[in-house]
Amino acid sequence: MKVFKLPMFITLFLVFFQAITAQEKWSVELRPNLDFPTKDLGDADLNTGFGFEAAVGYRFMEHLGAYVGWGYNTFSTDDSSFAGPGETDFDETGYTFGLQYIRPFGTSEKWSYLIRLGGIYNHIEVENDAGDITADSGHGLGWELGAGVQLDLGNNWNLRPQLGYRALSRDIEIGQVTTEADLNYLSFGVGIAKVF
Repeated sequence: MKVFKLPMFITLFLVFFQAITAQEKWSVELRPNLDFPTKDLGDADLNTGFGFEAAVGYRFMEHLGAYVGWGYNTFSTDDSSFAGPGETDFDETGYTFGLQYIRPFGTSEKWSYLIRLGGIYNHIEVENDAGDITADSGHGLGWELGAGVQLDLGNNWNLRPQLGYRALSRDIEIGQVTTEADLNYLSFGVGIAKVF
């Protein structure tokens, strides 16, 4: 009987995998991005940042789907701030989740537009110029929205240039001083996605 279990399991797995891939409802996306702060973080004057996001999507209606992911974005300062003297880095990491709407432009088979609306559950870490973490805000909820286009590259590969906005408010405690930190920024990225 054990001899039949492995081939049966493999057969069931292949049938299940084929059913999932034939639906083309799942996607995996990796998107590097440039981040442009829209305001200071406390009294820290942030430079242009960069980062990336990896996300998994599931389309549950013809044009509407959900996504979840993880992202990392980092911003530096050149001057002293509430975080201390000298250069400081502010790293925002955490999770993304929400809905995305992707619909073709008219009758186009290659081009679509996309709209994202969701939340983030992130935290901000403060690093000094030696690379040591001096503070951590703890995770908290924020929000994001985005818009862009999708270009079908063939073989279920898509290119997704997007412009987004993110907002996260956290308190950062350094020593005995607590600073209210609002990290708000525009983000431009070009994602590559595989649909299966």
